[in-house]
Amino acid sequence: MGGRGRSRRTQRKHFRDGRENVWKTKKSDSQEADGSNNNENDSNGNNTNKPTHWQPFAIENAAFDEYYKEQGVVRPEEWGSFIECLRKPLPAAFRINSSSQFCTDLRSQLEDEFMKALLAEGTDGNEAEGIKPLPWYPNNFAWMSSFSRMQLRKNKNLERFHEFLKQENEIGNITRQEAVSMVPPLFLDVHRDHFVLDMCAAPGSKTFQLLEMIHQESEVGALPNGMVIANDVDVQRCNLLIHQTKRMCTSNLAVTNHEAQHFPSCRWKKNNTTNGSDLGDMSMTELLFDRVLCDVPCSGDGTLRKAPDIWRKWSVGMANGVHCLQLQIAMRGLALLKTGGRMVYSTCSMNPVENEAVVSEILRKCGGSVELVDVSSELPQLVRRPGLKSWKVRDKGTWLGSHKDACKYGRSGIVPSMFPSGQPHVDTSADENGDNNNNDNDDVLVTEVSSLPLERCMRIAPHDQNSGAFFIAVLHKISPLPVIQTKSSKHSRQPQSDSDEKTKQSEDIKAMDVDVKNEESDEATNPCKKLKGTEPEKTETLNDPKSRAEKANDKRKLQIQGKWFGVDPVVFFKDDAILTNIKEFYGIHESFSFTHRLITRNSDTNHVKRIYYVSESVKNVVELNFLAGEQLKITSIGLKMFERQTSREGTSSPCVFRISSEGLPLLLPHMTKQITSSPAVDFKHLLQYKSIKFPDIVDDRFREKVAALALGCCVVVLNKDNENEGEGALDRPKVDKSTIVIGCWKGRSSLSVMVTAVDCQELLERLLIRSETQKESLAEDAIKAKETATVG
Repeated sequence: MGGRGRSRRTQRKHFRDGRENVWKTKKSDSQEADGSNNNENDSNGNNTNKPTHWQPFAIENAAFDEYYKEQGVVRPEEWGSFIECLRKPLPAAFRINSSSQFCTDLRSQLEDEFMKALLAEGTDGNEAEGIKPLPWYPNNFAWMSSFSRMQLRKNKNLERFHEFLKQENEIGNITRQEAVSMVPPLFLDVHRDHFVLDMCAAPGSKTFQLLEMIHQESEVGALPNGMVIANDVDVQRCNLLIHQTKRMCTSNLAVTNHEAQHFPSCRWKKNNTTNGSDLGDMSMTELLFDRVLCDVPCSGDGTLRKAPDIWRKWSVGMANGVHCLQLQIAMRGLALLKTGGRMVYSTCSMNPVENEAVVSEILRKCGGSVELVDVSSELPQLVRRPGLKSWKVRDKGTWLGSHKDACKYGRSGIVPSMFPSGQPHVDTSADENGDNNNNDNDDVLVTEVSSLPLERCMRIAPHDQNSGAFFIAVLHKISPLPVIQTKSSKHSRQPQSDSDEKTKQSEDIKAMDVDVKNEESDEATNPCKKLKGTEPEKTETLNDPKSRAEKANDKRKLQIQGKWFGVDPVVFFKDDAILTNIKEFYGIHESFSFTHRLITRNSDTNHVKRIYYVSESVKNVVELNFLAGEQLKITSIGLKMFERQTSREGTSSPCVFRISSEGLPLLLPHMTKQITSSPAVDFKHLLQYKSIKFPDIVDDRFREKVAALALGCCVVVLNKDNENEGEGALDRPKVDKSTIVIGCWKGRSSLSVMVTAVDCQELLERLLIRSETQKESLAEDAIKAKETATVG
């Protein structure tokens, strides 16, 4: 989302006391305006004023109103409803994790239990909307609630719903996310074999959504061929991103910490030396992506409903200041996109300088190699508006219709790409100091109209479906990008002669390495002066051994094996003794590959605490990163599979590494030892009491099976229905998507669960709901059978 800079950070502290108190201030506007004294006395000297209460502050900004009225983001007759909607708090929205094993149960619970109960709850006499699914989101997996946080706390039914949201969100079964923020990933059309890059990923709700798409329809114990790389420039926000995505429990994710406009491509030439590496024959020589999500930093005025502090600090300079950065990030994303791939450019801003202006310049820079996709037929129930074809730029109180106006008024920070035509104004006869500007003060301002198909962009207005505002553009890369020259030749749009596609893909990366890092910064410094033609022509050839791209590569090689400051190294775990011990103890089948799949963040094997598992796709990226000099700064990678047990009992176990709860679902189908089934009664006791002594186990056969297990980590699977009945029922259980399982520790005299209290509580509730559903189903079957017998 936008507003990633420090000056635009959302002040969430306003929401601590509920939404009713968000729009409050100490004095009313009338008191501030007339400066009235709060301590006025009557004729008898008595204080007549009542205590001053918090009153709503004026959520308005005259500059905001003037700017967007002039830009025509909505029709004049809609302005009232548009601005009124922006001044109301934003409804809460959340999304069910479609890859969770309980996703259909959660949806049924929302539809059959909460929705019906909460529809009866009214607000201030108005008709209650309660909670309802978002009609445009597939399979009713996204929902919106019209109740404020204060209402959720006051009413018992609503409080139960609130607790449900908190618990399922903490576990990862649902994700709280603004409704319009869910839209961009849907237009990416992600499949399970795609390599996906989320360039500005924090806080991670869209990344979580992309991972769901990658994992959809995955078989139990199998991994998709695709992966997601989630990147963010801020280290602290990367930590937030890691915390958000770890609830997904995926081995197909890597989190990186780079400036998005300089994201490395990890290019590797096969004839390079690998320092004795045994990484084998690599088919991947550079990091390219099938899908790129480019949700760039922005002014964030589309989030006014959830961040009302933007009202007081909004200015046009917020958008003008990030335009060049947005363009750099978008162009870098296209350079990293495979031919035939799709990129979504999005912002949570309504400003055309951040939206249509950036898309226009992308299309001009890329020539015919990139097209703007018409997605009007996709998600038909989503209400959206076409992009603008005409807009103006405002700077320091002056409206500018073209770059000529910017030069006329000496606005050096306004670049040609901000305008619809994108054409620079070159006037060599004009005075350098702009002394002749006053001669044209009476000229009529002419607004340019773009000839590009910008109507294919999407604008989501807040009053159309009670949401925030958002901008989305879907771009398709038809062919490799043209090589973009620097400095005085940078406005040339003609691609060079055709060559081999792979060479052209490399040219995309090289050209962006030169152009993105230098062109826009030079242009933004003083674009008007550089267009006067006073400087000698400068060009950089990609074959020049001293080109800036190669100098950057040389600097990367100076790093000691790419060890980034403050970041733990990524190391393949190859301790054969430990791996053999793990395989034998858990009876892991040979079909489950460990070769170059286990990673640690510590090069000292004797002190390894955690072992992570990565998918084939992530493994390939890690190997490529090693060969390319570790250009990627990886902050988190893979799925935590094994963890060293440091307790006293852990040291007495034949295997000191236990299976983590995150890695258990993936490993379970491949285990043949340390696994047993439990009847429902003992399974519930484990969840309730967290630890049970062997004599307290109800089922005799289950007690025998537990006693036969070796000391250490083990897995207990819940028997389905009546599977606990009959001979051999407690042998190795069958595993499928509906299997409920917990990790345990078998001690000398007891069996203890190794999952969090929240997970235990959630599983107990799932079991209760399932048992009630089964009882209702059995009752219905009995009634039907009785009716059939009566008729017979």
